Amino acid sequence: MKKNIHPEYKEATIRCACGNEMTVGSTKGDISVEICSKCHPFYTGKQKLVDSAGRIERFRRKYGNYQEKSGKK
Repeated sequence: MKKNIHPEYKEATIRCACGNEMTVGSTKGDISVEICSKCHPFYTGKQKLVDSAGRIERFRRKYGNYQEKSGKK
């Protein structure tokens, strides 16, 4: 391998929004994530609705009365 061309490999902490912390090796340093294996629905078996910036509520306000207005059921 060539010398002095590789980034420094150091210990990093990954922090999830749920509070879980993991220590791994990385060239980037500390990392912050929204969903990890402790809170992801695929691994937990629980369905959790993740609302980013109110998108679901905005969708419901916009299309909530669609069936009533159009007469469709």
